[in-house]
Amino acid sequence: MEPKKNPKSDVSRNSSLYFAVGLALMLGVTYLAINYKTYDKSAIAIDSLNLDDELEEEVPITEQIITPPPPPPPPPPAPEIIEVVEDEEEVEETVIESTETEMETEIVEVEEVVVEEVEEDIEVPFSVIENVAVFPGCEKEKGNNAKKACMNEKVNKFIGRKFNTDLAGDLGLPPGKKRIFVQFKVDKTGNITNIVARGPHPGLEKEAKRVISQLPKMQPGKQRGKAVVMPFSIPIVFQVQD
Repeated sequence: MEPKKNPKSDVSRNSSLYFAVGLALMLGVTYLAINYKTYDKSAIAIDSLNLDDELEEEVPITEQIITPPPPPPPPPPAPEIIEVVEDEEEVEETVIESTETEMETEIVEVEEVVVEEVEEDIEVPFSVIENVAVFPGCEKEKGNNAKKACMNEKVNKFIGRKFNTDLAGDLGLPPGKKRIFVQFKVDKTGNITNIVARGPHPGLEKEAKRVISQLPKMQPGKQRGKAVVMPFSIPIVFQVQD
């Protein structure tokens, strides 16, 4: 007996494809069956929509209570009857006399008091003063700078002549260079005042004060045309020999 099918045909060759197509169709049909919904056509009125029933609201009836006005205030009491009595009696007025006694005033003449103005001593540094104090012998110098240089030179020469350099040996000071710083002021009259010395030994300070106090009187320094106090400082340096 001959077979009905072609022996060369392979039926299982496309079985996987057929299975996938069938599975997809079954899933689609199942999804549509689950999501399928039906509605009652009588419950929906498409042509009209009435909102009057929903907007109706029952308003409660309230009663307004009218407050009665307050009673009027009572009338004021009737004034008492005042009897007018004629004043026939005369009242004597009492006069109070002053108990103070009259005193004669004497006019005392007061002498006029004259208050003398005391001018303050204004100090102007040597480096900025307009007109420096003039040392005797520097009057012919022209210009403030020249007079300053002349004063420095004259003061140094004066100290070199008057200072006792042998004093350092007598005081037992070791050999070497000794320095004494001296400050003084030229007052408004040109005199030397307020001498201050600072050195390595009190004996040297005393000698420096003695020499500076012998400086001659100078012409006072001036600032804006008025005599002022001019401070001045100078070092005294000398060598102590062995």
